[in-house]
Amino acid sequence: MTADKTASTGTNSAIVADYRARTGGSGALFERARKVLPSGITHDARYLDPYSIHVSRAAGPRKWDVDGNEYVDYFGGHGAMLLGHSHPAVIEAVKRQIELGTHYGSSHELEVRWAELVCELIPSAEKVRFTASGTEASHMAIRLARAHTGKDKIVRFVGHFHGWHDAVAGGATSHYDGSSPPGVAQGVTDLSILMPTDDVGAVVHLLESRDDIAVVMFEPSGASWGQVPLPPGFVQAIRDVTARRGIVMLMDEVITGFRWSSGGAQKALGVTPDLCILAKIVAGGLPGGAVAGKREILDQIDFAVSAARKRDKISHPGTFNANPLSAAAAVTALSLVRDEDLAEKANRTAAELRAALREVLIQESVPWGIYGQSSTFLIYPNPTGEKVDPATFEPLKYGFAKLKGARSGPLTGKIRMGLMSHGVDVMGAPGGFVSATHGGAEIERTVHALRQTVRALKAEREVKAA
Repeated sequence: MTADKTASTGTNSAIVADYRARTGGSGALFERARKVLPSGITHDARYLDPYSIHVSRAAGPRKWDVDGNEYVDYFGGHGAMLLGHSHPAVIEAVKRQIELGTHYGSSHELEVRWAELVCELIPSAEKVRFTASGTEASHMAIRLARAHTGKDKIVRFVGHFHGWHDAVAGGATSHYDGSSPPGVAQGVTDLSILMPTDDVGAVVHLLESRDDIAVVMFEPSGASWGQVPLPPGFVQAIRDVTARRGIVMLMDEVITGFRWSSGGAQKALGVTPDLCILAKIVAGGLPGGAVAGKREILDQIDFAVSAARKRDKISHPGTFNANPLSAAAAVTALSLVRDEDLAEKANRTAAELRAALREVLIQESVPWGIYGQSSTFLIYPNPTGEKVDPATFEPLKYGFAKLKGARSGPLTGKIRMGLMSHGVDVMGAPGGFVSATHGGAEIERTVHALRQTVRALKAEREVKAA
């Protein structure tokens, strides 16, 4: 194997050289892509230096790139594919619908059935409004909360991601100090009060001491699907104080919805918010999102109710709201989630995977951590050189700055490329999502890939044994 000096590391790396050698077709596509797409990609999370793979097909827990390499897939459509890729029932439903029409510009029966399933499964869902994405749902939910309360301020939490619109951009993936990212007016950012999650007492005090707060929004997993888990009791404490103060509690279930349980994190935790936002799994892996919650809040979009109460109706158009293809996929997928214990199956497999990966780190004396909730797993590659025992790793001891704030960089890229060279594709955390189709064979391959990757990193002196 020949070494190759790359922008990823600034050094000769056998890991990067091997990745390049296996993915020449993706490299060629990247050269085309970067001429017409910023950075050659269409989603920030797909960025990888020197380039990311280009996938040609996917089925169940696996996918194949344009070079013919097979991967155990933990991207999972950014968390959307709880059922695995190309589930036969979903494919058949979409095929059937595409012959009937892709966009009526009219109401249709599938959107009604879709809404009925959301209301059946999600505890807070008395009514639902569909959107074309999770970001749109986030935007709409904030508007609903402000209109409902007549107040303007949003309480959000450092590192919690709620889409890319202006109101939630600062403090999600950068600008944790409350300043505005480029292109976002500081006046918009200032409408948010950004809080840490490690002291729920301070959050409760804030909510009790101010009268201008419309909504508290958060990921019930903790920041970025659990990279920074919430302390025990956090969600219930927020529910208690928001109920006392008449503040809307908005739970971002874009990832946790139907994954933490068939009724989302709110069912798993036994805490019902006023509003929640959904996307990913809610549309069966096709584009789509939703706002669900209390009738009196959602009725601000209702023509008749708004007229009867002599108030302005919140306007909500959207060309692709509940489009028939997404609705067909969604009805099929949510019916399967309801009937086949899929969330629980994925959760069990993920727990087995986390245990097996942890054992690799112990055996290889690598001072990293393995953690995660529900059907997720995360690798803590110890970017700041802490004294970490993988057998007893507790993420809450390390805080936001280490768990999320210092995660990106050349080491993470090498981990991902090393795993891909052994047939495993993970997200940039690094970590990923387990589907209901993952099983023993996928765990075995992932264990082998991690073992070979950490050995290669030791050889390149990126990792020192504990």
